[in-house]
Amino acid sequence: MDPLFQGTLVNARRIIYTPSEFAKNNLLHLQETGELQALRPHTSSRRGLVSYLFLVVLAGSGTVTYDGDRYELSAGDCAFIDCRREYSHRSSQELWTLKWAHFYGPNMTGIYEKYVERGGRPVFRPENLQPWEVLLGQLYQIAGSADYIRDMHIFEKLTGLLALLMAESWHPELRAHIGSKRQSLQDVKDYLDCCYKEKITLDGLSRRFFINKFYLTRIFKEQFGTSINSYLAQVRVTHAKQLLRFSDLTVEQVGRECGIDEPAYFARVFKKVEGVAPGEYRKMW
Repeated sequence: MDPLFQGTLVNARRIIYTPSEFAKNNLLHLQETGELQALRPHTSSRRGLVSYLFLVVLAGSGTVTYDGDRYELSAGDCAFIDCRREYSHRSSQELWTLKWAHFYGPNMTGIYEKYVERGGRPVFRPENLQPWEVLLGQLYQIAGSADYIRDMHIFEKLTGLLALLMAESWHPELRAHIGSKRQSLQDVKDYLDCCYKEKITLDGLSRRFFINKFYLTRIFKEQFGTSINSYLAQVRVTHAKQLLRFSDLTVEQVGRECGIDEPAYFARVFKKVEGVAPGEYRKMW
């Protein structure tokens, strides 16, 4: 079937996609993708749509209203919104051309919350639009193909799209107050990476790097997206997993090698990060 739709408001090529039951229950899955050119200014409004929308403006201009805020978009801008909330978009007199994809997945609520938590905005302007256009083009091509594993290929492309969105969302420098400079904490992170075996406390880090501990806590999370304690736990557990798999050290010895002397505390930290106790992890692998 020719996906070209010629109407009074838009000319569009779109594929309305029906994923398999397996894809709906387990994967990021596509609902619709396409490209349109507005023929005259008009508004499209929706609410309560169980979908996430990503769009790029290829030419022209328009507006997106989302969650009570109105955003002006022009060629080179992108939007990423949760369509369960009320939204609308409208082409201006400078009629726009868009590419878009509607998609969903069992984990999308958490993914979008993380996107927002990292500083992701409903509308943004990437430095290079090409990777975004390429991904949308690939999604359209795959959705229109007869590939018998196309749901898996669509999942791959949507994951790539979300990786781009997560990278785009992280702008810690935008959180700085006007006229102030944030001290880079890369040295602190490097210290945690190499000295995880040592007894590390927030007060100790504050003294070592001559940084107020409250400032250190706040800025580390801004710059690296996680707290100092969580990052240190991840580093220690990563090394613990290597020792559990490839050494004959006891669980208690592994904990000490990773900077945690108390066996019960090591077990709690390991299980919190990995989801299983250290002994169970060793048996599994």
